[in-house]
Amino acid sequence: MKYLRQFMVIMMISFIGELLHYFIPLPVPASIYGLVLMLVLLETGMLSLENVKETGLFLVAVMPVMFIPPAVGLLDSWKDLKAILVPVALIIVVITFFVMAVSGHVAQFIIRHRKNENEEEQEEEAMEIIKERRSNE
Repeated sequence: MKYLRQFMVIMMISFIGELLHYFIPLPVPASIYGLVLMLVLLETGMLSLENVKETGLFLVAVMPVMFIPPAVGLLDSWKDLKAILVPVALIIVVITFFVMAVSGHVAQFIIRHRKNENEEEQEEEAMEIIKERRSNE
């Protein structure tokens, strides 16, 4: 029953994303609206991670299966794709390396930023301990 409730929460947020897509005249896919809405709800605490965690993990685990229908669709379109195979393959390779590089730089930035915050917190704690010891002496 817990999984059904969590799945319904995810589906409701996706449905709200569909409504936003319908009512907001921007060229943004409904799934993006849903993802942003989910992020906002989780970050603000309006939705607890525990309310969607297990079902979210399950959906991520079965995600590769979701790529089978598009792959079959590509096989059906082989005659059309054959003429542009080299440019498409080149674009895919270039974009893949670009995304990897940008993701790596963003991850390094976040790690460094968190490391600096942790070091500052540790320095503050050490200073407080030193002040406490001096005041006790």
